Amino acid sequence: MVREQTLSLETDGTQQTAALAGQRFRVRDHYEVGREKIREFARAVQNHHGAHQHESEALRLGHENVIAPPTFASVIGSAGTRSLLESVLTEYDLSQILQTDQVFQAYRPILAGDRLSSEILIESIRQFGGNDFVVVRSALLNQHGELALIGSTTIVARRGVAVDPNVAEVVDNIMMHGQVVEFPSAESGSDDSSPLIPLGAGALPQPAPDRVPAPVHTLPDVERLATGDQLPPKTFRLTRGDLANYAGVSGDANPIHFSDHAAELVGLPTVVAHGMLTMGLASSYLTEWLGDPTAIEKFSVRFSGFVPVAANAASTVEFTGRIKSLDPHARTATLVLGGTSGERKLFGRALAEVRFS
Repeated sequence: MVREQTLSLETDGTQQTAALAGQRFRVRDHYEVGREKIREFARAVQNHHGAHQHESEALRLGHENVIAPPTFASVIGSAGTRSLLESVLTEYDLSQILQTDQVFQAYRPILAGDRLSSEILIESIRQFGGNDFVVVRSALLNQHGELALIGSTTIVARRGVAVDPNVAEVVDNIMMHGQVVEFPSAESGSDDSSPLIPLGAGALPQPAPDRVPAPVHTLPDVERLATGDQLPPKTFRLTRGDLANYAGVSGDANPIHFSDHAAELVGLPTVVAHGMLTMGLASSYLTEWLGDPTAIEKFSVRFSGFVPVAANAASTVEFTGRIKSLDPHARTATLVLGGTSGERKLFGRALAEVRFS
């Protein structure tokens, strides 16, 4: 990878970055899914389903170990994306990056005890004005070589912007210091401590053609549902403590989520909730209605607004849902979700593809 970076520096930054589209990388270290980490994440996204807490409840759904919540993979994926930005897509200032879209396509539940390996693909880099729109896809494979999930993240990055000295000061004096240490794999026989291993151009792993999805155990009776049916609304409360907790559990320590000073520097009225926290809450809303978190096969969100959270008062987030389409024979549906906080609309688009028992 060092050689490739050296050669690419002979071109200008735009050509260097654009040429990376289509390149794949393997995250050098694996991720071991912990039972307590699952419990912590479920608490952080206010998901109270028993299968995230107790083996007996997970077994009732057909799984021997505690099940990770639907957006748990963001913990692993965001770490991989950070490594990509720090070691490959180095043209961008990390303070000038905004996530706009997130998609999770689940193939197998992530369970406590799983040992997950990650592959990352820079799917596309599109330039518009002074911004680059970068789509990064990642695949998680378990210890059996089975594809568990493919995630897709779209970020918008500003190119060639000088770092604001005030932002640099925030990094030094407010932001959490230290980072996850990447260790070389014993199997690789290499002393290279870089977090990513270049794999060249190619596609991400795909599910086995003979894959049979595990049964689900949902609460709604598909025979009683119809296109256009509304899900019951639900309201969540968010405090500064919730934001601090999610920052620690998820590893997203952007100071705009806990420091008024940092938020004001980037033009925000106050501290705001993580976009992925709002997506996590939305998945908790879905889980409560479905009764089985593994029934969510695909969940995609385009972020369009934020949740401001004052220092001395809780904010509220309300979710609604509607059945956009229904296939009673396949026992599947596509749901449209809405999320609002006050007058702010949080999602430009939020869709979930679900299965019924």
